[in-house]
Amino acid sequence: MTVQAVRAPEVIRRARNENPKMRERDLALKLGVSEAELVAAHIGEGATRIEPNVAALLPLLEALGEVMVLTRNESAVHEKVGVYEKCSSGAQHAIVLGRDIDLRIFPGRWAFGFAVEKRDGDTVRRSLQFFDAAGDAVHKVHLRPKSNLYAYQNLVEELLHPDQDQQIEVQAEKIVDDVVSEELPAADLLRERWSAMTDVHQLFNILRKLKLTRHQAVHLIGEDYAWRLQEDALTTMLHEAVSGEVPIMCFVGSSGCIQIHTGPIQTVKPMGPWINILDPGFNLHLRTDHVKELWAVRKPTRDGHVTSMEAYGADGQLIAQFFGERLEGRAERDDWRAMVEGLPRLECRQVA
Repeated sequence: MTVQAVRAPEVIRRARNENPKMRERDLALKLGVSEAELVAAHIGEGATRIEPNVAALLPLLEALGEVMVLTRNESAVHEKVGVYEKCSSGAQHAIVLGRDIDLRIFPGRWAFGFAVEKRDGDTVRRSLQFFDAAGDAVHKVHLRPKSNLYAYQNLVEELLHPDQDQQIEVQAEKIVDDVVSEELPAADLLRERWSAMTDVHQLFNILRKLKLTRHQAVHLIGEDYAWRLQEDALTTMLHEAVSGEVPIMCFVGSSGCIQIHTGPIQTVKPMGPWINILDPGFNLHLRTDHVKELWAVRKPTRDGHVTSMEAYGADGQLIAQFFGERLEGRAERDDWRAMVEGLPRLECRQVA
């Protein structure tokens, strides 16, 4: 493969040296390369390529002890401090069900992995970074002072990739989900299957069989199941969750991982276009100017309907999703349901 001059490792490293405080994601965008290519350019100079084998990785991550994990998309960053525990993996899905680290992983999307070490004065900051085939980050693990350094070194040794070249080949196109139908099915068919749900997780298969995106579905289903909220309702909800002491669930996903926070939130702060949750052990940073549609959605379950708030970008992709804290087999919290149902609605509906 012919590598463009801007993609040459020495050019990338020089740009890194000239912009030491710029975030990797922003520098990669400036250079016209993926973030994975930027990291790969530093192999042998602070970065080591490792196998992104989720089944082999999870037990090794458990041994690290306390870490900070980060999953993000274009518009939201989700950070949690905790330990990997209750891990299980299969060919299509892997799950981490720890008290603090709660993940749904799609191993087929993990294409590149790196162990990265950066010196900051007398401190060395260590992380494990994983990317999809397009070179976009799917999940990152940052070591903390309490992390087990020996376990980290063992992980790198166990998963060392045979190719330590400073150039990698990424896909030109971003990964997209299953192709959906341009001709939407009748709303009655969607409503029939939606209303028969007994578990919120059944929605995935319903949408797949009807060749619908989640965004298309909320437009089709009808206002008894989904209704538009005003743009500022997300910020209002977060502040009300703090003042009302309503514990929430917050989901943010990349192409290969969904990361979940469950519990109360304490500190909500706007900063420019960002709305932020800044709590010990949990940070969320979400670009409110990227939220083009905000929906409240009801899904039937055997325990009564469950209400979510869903934020979508201009491309129709889900940015973040919120629920009230709930255990399987229990009804939804009344305070969460009342809070969402009381948020200001957007009366004007548009067809996707």
